[in-house]
Amino acid sequence: MREVPTMRRLVRADPDDRWAAVFGRIAVYSFLVALVSGILLLPFFQPSMAPVVYHGSYRKLDGLTVSRAYQSTLNISFDVRGGLLIRQVHHWSADLFVAAVCLRLIRVFFRGRFRLPDWLIWVGLLLAGMLAGFSGAILPDDMLSGGSLSVFTGVILSLPLVGTHLEMLIFGGSFPGHVIIPRDYWVHIVVLPVALGGLLLLSYRGRRPRPLRVRRVDPMLPFTGAVLVALGALAQINPVWLFGPYQPGSISSGSVPDWYMGFLDGALRVMPAWELSIGGHPLSLDVLIPAVIVPGLFFTLVAAYPLLDGWIAGGRPPRGPRRSRQVALLPPKPADPANRIGVGVAGITLYGLLWAAAANDQIAYHVQISLYTVTWVFRVLVLAGPVLAFVLARTICHVVEARRRDEAEHGIETGRIAMTPEGGFTEIREQAGSR
Repeated sequence: MREVPTMRRLVRADPDDRWAAVFGRIAVYSFLVALVSGILLLPFFQPSMAPVVYHGSYRKLDGLTVSRAYQSTLNISFDVRGGLLIRQVHHWSADLFVAAVCLRLIRVFFRGRFRLPDWLIWVGLLLAGMLAGFSGAILPDDMLSGGSLSVFTGVILSLPLVGTHLEMLIFGGSFPGHVIIPRDYWVHIVVLPVALGGLLLLSYRGRRPRPLRVRRVDPMLPFTGAVLVALGALAQINPVWLFGPYQPGSISSGSVPDWYMGFLDGALRVMPAWELSIGGHPLSLDVLIPAVIVPGLFFTLVAAYPLLDGWIAGGRPPRGPRRSRQVALLPPKPADPANRIGVGVAGITLYGLLWAAAANDQIAYHVQISLYTVTWVFRVLVLAGPVLAFVLARTICHVVEARRRDEAEHGIETGRIAMTPEGGFTEIREQAGSR
């Protein structure tokens, strides 16, 4: 019996990758739940920054001057029947959508099943989903959304030459202005849902058309909906009444963004305060590098990875007869999926370290260590961690492959010793695949 090597078996092109399909269906169904719950919230939310005096069910904020957006969010949470549940289901569905897209991309990456333009479509879904979640988090106009806007403003202003003009264009004047919530509202409910829906439809292009007939409901649809409703009912998320209305120049203690934006916050926290002056104009490298250059390079490499996989993982097919004689004599280059796995583990390690660095203040507080010590530890780990993860993952893959190859050639060790006719001793091995 021919033994299929472990590395090849782990990453072979399987046309029926059920796990990738499951993650894709979860993404579609969570998008549908977000769409339905968002439509239910539309009649009650007022995207206005006009100041009003709050008089509602939440007595701790009674008589406080807030924006209409924040007031309507409180009314949805406390005065609309089922409003808080729908709000939390809407938020959880956005988080689950991004998680499902990430898991699908990771699954496809480690199996080496890169098919263009499918890979680019799902990378686009990841970016659009992150933007949709970010734009939705801004709408309540609470302290947490105001802190996100402050970070967003700093990122815009770090752009050389165009930063100031771009800020004036987005905010209609100086930050925070009076138009960012209405503008963000239309981007959130029209532009991004259309983009996400279009990309999801493109991901199903080229499928064999099936006759229209009544089919059983996909069990993943009610399962996804039930999980999101359970999360919305049992797991509190984004309690805007605890954060309070946004006050320029302030931010809530211990505030962190949604999980998929944590890497950006962590990168900003660990970056040293570097600044250059070019022609009398300051260049804020402490914001430009972690918030623009690093994420830009990361997502560019993720999108372009299928083109780089042949160079990283190897795999040169035999040359055809139409090639020149010198090229045709080149032997086929065997693929080494361990390199791809190492790159994937290094990328996940970098993301995880930046995500953890977003809580450096909480780590320092609970572990009773200086904040500067924690920050320097993360600075070292962010630089050395991905390299060590790549080397370790690649080494483990090669060790496992060597063991599988040895078992395929000599059999599996059983631990039983037998005496040979010559008086020696040898271990009895079973043929690979017999178990």
